[in-house]
Amino acid sequence: MQTTIVMFKLYGDIYSGNCYKVKLLLFLLDIPHTWTHVDILNGESRIAEFLAKNPNGRVPVLGLPDGRWLFESNAILYFLARDSQFLPTEPFCQAQVLQWQFFEQYSHEPYIATSRYIVQYLNSPPDLQTDLESRRVGGYAALDVMEGHLEKHDFFVGNAYSIADISLYAYTHVAAEGGFSLKPYTHIRNWLQRISQHPQHMTMDQLAG
Repeated sequence: MQTTIVMFKLYGDIYSGNCYKVKLLLFLLDIPHTWTHVDILNGESRIAEFLAKNPNGRVPVLGLPDGRWLFESNAILYFLARDSQFLPTEPFCQAQVLQWQFFEQYSHEPYIATSRYIVQYLNSPPDLQTDLESRRVGGYAALDVMEGHLEKHDFFVGNAYSIADISLYAYTHVAAEGGFSLKPYTHIRNWLQRISQHPQHMTMDQLAG
């Protein structure tokens, strides 16, 4: 008698950092799942079928085996990482994971990720150049905070690779695609290398393939 593998369903765009971070964790934890590409530029995240899964109309969305849906990338990471090495068990360390995930969403993504979206997805249109330039200060301020932390720590929480690192890695490692130079940030570049050297690490291109 064959055993049916109950799988998660992930909807997204692998070149979106928010989707990549979820796909990467699923791979690191060897969690069976299906993948459905959502063409966000052609409005596939705004159709009724998708909005029934996430009324906010954004990727990624995770379908649970019991039929429920979960959205917001860092919430998905937190859910998937429970009882794994990627989420510490000590309460203060768990709060620090959330601390850095909130930092990623509010102080990092609006500048670094949005700049990359304007350049890579929208082909840097002339009417958004002022907006793009206005994001430089905030983006470099976020990188400065990260650099200061990584000067004293190998990872962001508890000196071990966690979902806090995955959250921040997703858009930091492609920051240059949005016009941010990481050349002055020695500690960030060393941290990126540590993440990429994990034996089960996968790049966006590898996961897309």
